[in-house]
Order: sequence, then C-alpha cells, then structure tokens
Amino acid sequence: MSSATHAAFQFSTPEIEVERAVSELRYGRPILFSSNERRLAVLALDAVAPSIYDQFAMATENNHSLLLTAPRATRLGIAGGGDVLTPLSGVSFEEASRLSYVLGADRPQNWTTADELASQTAELARVALLLPAMVMADVSSSPERFAGCCELSASRLLNTEMALQRFEKVVRTRVPLKDLGNSEFVVFRGGLAQKDQVAIVVGNPDVSRTVPIRIHSSCITGDLCNSLKCDCGDQLRNGLALLKQAGGGVLLYLDQEGRGTGIGAKMRAYGYQHLGLDTIDADAELGLSEDHRRYEAAVAMLGHMNIKKVAVYTNNPTKINGLRAGGIEVEARAPVTGTVTAENQNYLRTKTVRAGHLMDLETLVAAE
Repeated sequence: MSSATHAAFQFSTPEIEVERAVSELRYGRPILFSSNERRLAVLALDAVAPSIYDQFAMATENNHSLLLTAPRATRLGIAGGGDVLTPLSGVSFEEASRLSYVLGADRPQNWTTADELASQTAELARVALLLPAMVMADVSSSPERFAGCCELSASRLLNTEMALQRFEKVVRTRVPLKDLGNSEFVVFRGGLAQKDQVAIVVGNPDVSRTVPIRIHSSCITGDLCNSLKCDCGDQLRNGLALLKQAGGGVLLYLDQEGRGTGIGAKMRAYGYQHLGLDTIDADAELGLSEDHRRYEAAVAMLGHMNIKKVAVYTNNPTKINGLRAGGIEVEARAPVTGTVTAENQNYLRTKTVRAGHLMDLETLVAAE
C-alpha cells in the first residue's frame, strides 16, 4: 500500500472516537477522559471485573472516586441536587457496587460536588447503555500509567450532535402484516454506533400533506412477550391500527429499550419495582433520570421520507417537543391507549402524574 493510500485511512471523527471509548468501557477497560490539561482515568463499574477494579485502585494509588449522579445521590439522602464524587480508598468492589445501585445502601460519609468533567462521564455511560456508576481518578500528573488506554477528549463527546442526526436509507421492502395488509419496512442506518432503525409504512400516506405518525421505542418485554407490567405492546399494535384507520401513516420503531437505558438497566429497575418502587424511583436508585430517550433519529428518518408535517399518535409531549426541535411541524396529537391491568396501573399512573404523559387514567381504569 502506498503512503498516500495509507494516509487516506488515517482519519477520525468525534463519533468514531466516542464509539471507541464506549467500546472500551463496555469491555471493562479503563479510558482516559481529558479536558484542557486535565486527564481522568475512568472505569465503568457496571462492566468491570473485580480484579480490574483492584488493579485500577493500585494504579491510581487509591486516589480514585465514584460518581454518584444526582438521582442516585438524592436517593441516598445527599442534599444539593447535583452529581457528587465519593472517595473509594479502601472500598471493595462489592461495597462500591452497593453504593452505586443497591437498594437500601447507606449514605457515604464523605463526598464532594462533582466537577463538569467528572459529570460528563455519565453521558459516556448513557451512550454505552451502562449504569452511570463511573470510577475515576485524576491522573493529570502521571498519565503514563494509562498510556496504553484509549483517550477521549470531552470536546469530542460534546460534538456528536451531527452524528445523531446522520442516517442513510438501507432498504425499503414490502411486508404483509396481520390485519393491516401490505405495509413497507424502511430500514435506516446511522447515529452513534450506526444502529439500524425501522420505519413501518402503513398504507400509502400522502407525504405532501400532514402524515399520521407514531414514534414507538422498542420494548422487548411488552412488544414481543406481552408483558402485563406496561402498555407498550398494546400501544404498538393499537398505534399501527390507528394509522390504518387514518388512511395510512408511518410508525417509527426506535431502538431505545428501557426509555434509552438498555435491557440490563431495565431489568434491574423491574426488580426494584417488584419491591414497591415506581418506575421513576426505581431508575433513580440506579442513578438514571426518568427518560434517556432521544428523537434525532426520528427527525432524520422523516426527512429521508420527505415528511415535513405530521399528526402524532402519542401521550408523551416530550416526543412532540423532540420533533419540533428538529424542524418537523406537528399539527395535531391524538392519544394511544392500551389495556389497563392490575399489573400496570401504577406504571401508567406514574407516567401520568410524575412524567407528564397526557392520559385520563382514571377514566381508563373506570372503563375496565
């Protein structure tokens, strides 16, 4: 290979560097996270083996700390409402794990307010679909101890907005669906990690006019297995039926399991819900906010299909805000309901009362 050809392959972009760092974290390896002259060595506790955690403690001379995000800190009784760092010197892997996400953990004795660079590591965890329990140490004065590790500049993490919006159409194919007739599946690829996202086109919507749509985030338990703990499966099927009744439309099926936290965190939260916590408090115990979903992919997919005006079937005003922020005109909204069961009443009530979803839950319950 000529030197010119070799040089052509030596490129990097913010999204590629973020994905490399995220991959290292998911494999349980440390990365260097830097800003100006500061460098943090960082591990994701959710993915690391105890032996690597111990090696990290030795390499940092026990000057490592644990990030507790604001939701987790609040659940532990730490006032202030922000992210905090608590020292881990002498703290075992098991103790650090308990402090990070175990129900009923004691409040740490010492903590300090997390600086901006430390708090930004939680965004890496979000992209990696890991719990935001990040172990870190400032190694600015001795970065050579982590010389073999992937390094990511915080500025690169903050410059991935365009990547989130960059998608390409892969294929469009007819798929006959039960009760809906011939529909089309349009597959798009892009965003961080180059995920495949699917648009299901029901009927023949006129894209020159207002197009009925639904944005539906994936739910393995509800969509595939008919879980009684949520109404997602009902919303998926009822949403498709409503699009047919409207004369045609598009359902955007986004890969955002567990409101963007991933199946692992979702199942941990389910365990806490079985103990009596609502969905928001269960996520907070894990250090998570109430909703980590994003809608740049939906905006990009609509753009590729030349859809500029929509009527949205949704109960969630955040989806409408996401579309409007991306330049899509939302001209109308209509609700999508599911079956209210003894198992999902509290879940639906939490979505309505605490998350602001637009549902008349009491009327739905009374109709059962």
